[in-house]
Amino acid sequence: MVLLGLVGVLAFSACGSDENDSAGSSGSFGDAVEGNVAVFAAASLSGAFEEIGNAFEAANPDVDVTFNFAGSSDLVAQINEGAPADVFAAADLTNMTKLTEANGSAGSPVVFAKNSLEIIVAAGNPLGIVGVADLVDPDLILVTCAPEVPCGAYAAQIFENANISPTPDSYEENVKAVVSKVVLGEADAGIVYATDVSAARDDANGVAIPADINVVAEYPVVITADAPNPVAGAAFVEFVLGDDAQQLLNGFGFTSP
Repeated sequence: MVLLGLVGVLAFSACGSDENDSAGSSGSFGDAVEGNVAVFAAASLSGAFEEIGNAFEAANPDVDVTFNFAGSSDLVAQINEGAPADVFAAADLTNMTKLTEANGSAGSPVVFAKNSLEIIVAAGNPLGIVGVADLVDPDLILVTCAPEVPCGAYAAQIFENANISPTPDSYEENVKAVVSKVVLGEADAGIVYATDVSAARDDANGVAIPADINVVAEYPVVITADAPNPVAGAAFVEFVLGDDAQQLLNGFGFTSP
């Protein structure tokens, strides 16, 4: 799988590569991969991308990966304002479009993972929440991401699909903040990604949202137009699209596109 618009980078880097590179190495980039690669990624990717970063560094000893995890809306704003990022991985297509329409990407984004949404509740589900219809209870403390954040936009779509109008008690800056409020007992329920419920382990439970009202979250990735290290950035994206990284993502509950 090749990123459109990156053919020049790929061709330049491949000139110094060994045709016998193993699948776990730099792929078509060979010894050209070095230096720091700054990855701006949606908060819901933190656990999976940290492992992917470790695997990428192991395959490329001359590279250091640094991450900036936050809500996709915050990240694209930072990049558009000049923050030095090599790679942007968003949790939705809407915020990625904000980057591409500002001419902030090098080539076309590629969807590398998908996710679904769940209701997160306290461990043991003490209030007995069984579906999104229960979220309209005015006595229930509900939290979601802010509307401009992907998980907030997805939650609004689910409520619309279910023909309900719950009123969140707070809007959080990213999905990790929603999880934190429920785990700490500051909220009764929230809408998060299925992967975040799994990551919470024994600290929370998830309530499934039926497929007919749920949404599929698509995660696109791209090299930024002003990437300080475009070769390493492109190598990281190639790695994310490869089998090893896809297996890691699957292990965290993401599905492959």
